[in-house]
Amino acid sequence: MTPTHRFLMLAAAWLLPGVAAVFVPTLLPLWKWYGIAAGAVALLDGIWLRCLRPPEVKRRLPGRFALGEPGEVVLELHNHGKHSAKVEVFDGIPQGSIAETMPWSGELPVRREIRVFHPVTINTRGEARFGPLQVRRFSPAGLWTRKTSHLAEETVKVYPNYEPVVRFALLAMQHRDNPLGIVRRPRPGTSRDFHQLRDYRDGDPFSQIDWKASSRRQALISRDYQEQRDQSVIFLLDTGRRMRALDGGVPQFDHVLNAVLLVAHVALRQGDQVAVKSFGGSDRWLPPVKGSHAMPVLLNHLYDYQTTAAPSDFSEAVEKLMTRQRRRSLVILLTNLRGEDGKELLPALQTLQTRHLVLLASIREKVARDALSQPVDSFATALRHLAAGRYVQERREILATLGALGILTLDSTAGEFPVALANRYSDIKAAGRI
Repeated sequence: MTPTHRFLMLAAAWLLPGVAAVFVPTLLPLWKWYGIAAGAVALLDGIWLRCLRPPEVKRRLPGRFALGEPGEVVLELHNHGKHSAKVEVFDGIPQGSIAETMPWSGELPVRREIRVFHPVTINTRGEARFGPLQVRRFSPAGLWTRKTSHLAEETVKVYPNYEPVVRFALLAMQHRDNPLGIVRRPRPGTSRDFHQLRDYRDGDPFSQIDWKASSRRQALISRDYQEQRDQSVIFLLDTGRRMRALDGGVPQFDHVLNAVLLVAHVALRQGDQVAVKSFGGSDRWLPPVKGSHAMPVLLNHLYDYQTTAAPSDFSEAVEKLMTRQRRRSLVILLTNLRGEDGKELLPALQTLQTRHLVLLASIREKVARDALSQPVDSFATALRHLAAGRYVQERREILATLGALGILTLDSTAGEFPVALANRYSDIKAAGRI
């Protein structure tokens, strides 16, 4: 048990008159009796608190959390005693998370249950641990508090924040413009599979008219096409140390995961299958999946991906992927390009290109662009401007070399990366290149 502020005030109220009793001896007996009475009250108050039954506590956690989004945690507090209980509750939230309503203070009525709803925002993806919950109960006179620990440690899954994916799905189903900026471009007939015949509509190109069917029906009949289906999209995901940089307080790797989820969602809706291969300190493989169950499978596979301090070995990653995936696919290599990557990256992608269509999607650091836009007013800013310019130029040279070799490239900042990658995938589908 721990004395409260009220106990300290009571002790001070007893000690201060003791100073007066030193100079006025006639007050000494009164001061002693006052001390005995105060001590008896404090002792009885502490014994009473010790005998009180602690409240029963239950905690209900969401099935999963989204990174950076509040998830509602429900605490059920039940007072089985014969007296109301004034308590403070401290939930054992994961380290680094935010719970603005904690600690919670209130009074538990006699033989009643109270539910406390408090949002928790977890800022680390993967598995998060909720520790034991602490309840601090005040004694009836408020002189003491007793802390009790409740509940065992619980583990929850924290998924990437795929809200943009869900938003895109809803907008797609409602057939309206997409505020994310994903552009649906006109698709030439060569990029689609024949679906059915239908009546001619104004604006249909002449190349789409089926003249044999039109002559039989004595009316213009057009061919209807659907997107090519059952193609493979493989995400070759860099988890090395280069992906640990922050952008807007969020790791670049999390922006990349959001892009993977968005493109995977689009691909799955079009009947394609998706797979994931990691490299750079980790070697994980999700074989191609498709259909309505594929998105949960993908989320369960990706949620605990973490970056490592290891270098990124492009040659080894390509070699392992070529062994595992022999069918022609669109391979999207997601990384943060560096100027020194040319010697290793170029031969690796050329090898990969012999069997697959390759898209190098590089996430660009916004800090470099900001450094180039800042005025040069000191020697330090001049050095920063020079370093940023060299960094950008080296990236451009590598991207230009890759483009000359027929390798598709994408270079975008973190905020624009998911939508830019989704648009590039749509362009590739439109051209029928997979």
